[in-house]
Amino acid sequence: MELGKSLTARLFVYALLGAAAFSVAFPLALMVLNSLRSNFDILITPLGWPSEPDWGVFARVWNEAGLGRAIVNSLVIAAGTVLVVCTVSSMAAWAIARKDVPGWMLISLYFLATTTIPVQMFMFPLYFVMAQLSLINSPVAVILIYSAIFTPFSLFLLRTYVLDVPMELEEAARIDGASDFRVFTSVILPLISPGLLTVALIVCLNVWNEFLIAITFLQNAEGATATARFYQLTGRYGNNLADLMAVATIIALPTVIFFVAVQRRFIEGISAGAVKG
Repeated sequence: MELGKSLTARLFVYALLGAAAFSVAFPLALMVLNSLRSNFDILITPLGWPSEPDWGVFARVWNEAGLGRAIVNSLVIAAGTVLVVCTVSSMAAWAIARKDVPGWMLISLYFLATTTIPVQMFMFPLYFVMAQLSLINSPVAVILIYSAIFTPFSLFLLRTYVLDVPMELEEAARIDGASDFRVFTSVILPLISPGLLTVALIVCLNVWNEFLIAITFLQNAEGATATARFYQLTGRYGNNLADLMAVATIIALPTVIFFVAVQRRFIEGISAGAVKG
């Protein structure tokens, strides 16, 4: 009886996971397949298979749409945001985990409260401030905004990793003459590297796919990110679904490759952080 219940529960879990995987993979597969078909075939049978795949469509839309500049812009902004968030949140997490910070409960409540407020409420004052600083159409503006959005979450996640580092390791390093900076860089950072990788992946994927802030603060074609460039191209390729799907495939490909490459470490980092917290 127990074996039957266990098998049923396992089959139910597998069915749910299979349905979830299908709901994620099917739109991606359909996007890739339709990018290889003609526009006429897509309009006739949207779920059809490409009879004569047009592999040259990717090179054509890459050159015509100027995707190279947009992808470089997205990479620069994502890398800058990850660098700022990981640096600030790791240092703050170490200080908060090891020091008796006055009013930490109020600070944590403030951070939690800000994460529940939609960013749309701050768009006008943010735009006004960035305009006064002459940062409109500058990647610095979006890097600062993204960093402010993702730092609270990253701080709480990395704090759980710092708490799991034995104090004896830090004390031993200080006995050997290590400064606070040396303790942080040589002891803390290597031990919380799974958490840093998790933060980097979450921030990178969210920044790459973010649209509203990018289209608001990067309004010219030269500074547009990949998602903003895709929006700008919808009018140009609105009547050519095949080319539009090819553009979407090129933009989505880097994030898919990145996630597949580090998914195991990502899952391990999330699981470890949940257990430690």
